[in-house]
Amino acid sequence: MLSYIGKRILALIPVLFIVSIITFLIVYLIPGGPATAILGMEATSDQINQMNAQLGFDRPFLVQYVDWLGGIIRGNWGESYFLRQSVISVIAEYFGPTLSLAILAQIFAVIIAMPLGILAAYRRGTAIDLVAVSVSLLGSALPGFLLSMFLMLVFSVYNQWFPVAGYVDLSAGIGEYLNYLFLPALSLGIVQAAYLTRMIRSSLLDVLHKSFIQTARAKGLKEKNVLLSYGLKNAAPVILTAIGQSFGSLITGTIVTETLFNIPGLGMLTMSAINRRDVFVIQGVVLFVTLLYVLINLFVDVLYGFVDPRLQPGRK
Repeated sequence: MLSYIGKRILALIPVLFIVSIITFLIVYLIPGGPATAILGMEATSDQINQMNAQLGFDRPFLVQYVDWLGGIIRGNWGESYFLRQSVISVIAEYFGPTLSLAILAQIFAVIIAMPLGILAAYRRGTAIDLVAVSVSLLGSALPGFLLSMFLMLVFSVYNQWFPVAGYVDLSAGIGEYLNYLFLPALSLGIVQAAYLTRMIRSSLLDVLHKSFIQTARAKGLKEKNVLLSYGLKNAAPVILTAIGQSFGSLITGTIVTETLFNIPGLGMLTMSAINRRDVFVIQGVVLFVTLLYVLINLFVDVLYGFVDPRLQPGRK
């Protein structure tokens, strides 16, 4: 297994290399650049050219890319022009709220999706199945920002059960910490639960047609026991994959939710960096999120071996 993990980690290098080229190229082609953002719209072209020369952005693309990539390899991801901090320290500062939000949202998603998906598969073709599928489709079709605003109105504006927006650190107390995270996490969790419900239902239905399930039924086992003991166990790899992809999308797709609820996470950092043309921050966040997403998939692959020994990495 260690050799498998080592090979997968080595396979990250070309992926990150390609992502770094694409990210650097896109940021390089963005009109304006950091010089315009720093000097303002009233700056003359001579002032902008002088600032670009001072920042090193007047050099050829390849020279800038090699210089930036060399810094990445050495652990120097650049410095934010506006925050006056290294990119690594900025990402570390803003990653905490995003990670907290993603973990709580994933917990909500699993709590909602597991019983709905299992029940829909268990009662396939009944009204319960129809309701579960309809709810999951509605959750997928409903825009995340609209759901967030609805929850904000119901739970914060009309009833004042939770804060409208904001974020407090865990040091303020677990109750206050969860109080601020509850609504944004619930909003993200509902959207992810819609996807997970469909995946759990379809994976279970696929397993329930296998021959060993028919054998278990022929032995006289109750349908509920067959579903939970045999069906769910053998559908676990697909469910784990769905949960891993869901968590990865939560890490990378919280921009709108963080903006609406004023949570200082990677989403808000990315938006502010784009608005201010803070190029090193944009590139650093994209590279960091890509690395995180691939590592999550690697972790899910390793987990396969624990839920099903036949799927242990490296096993023939």
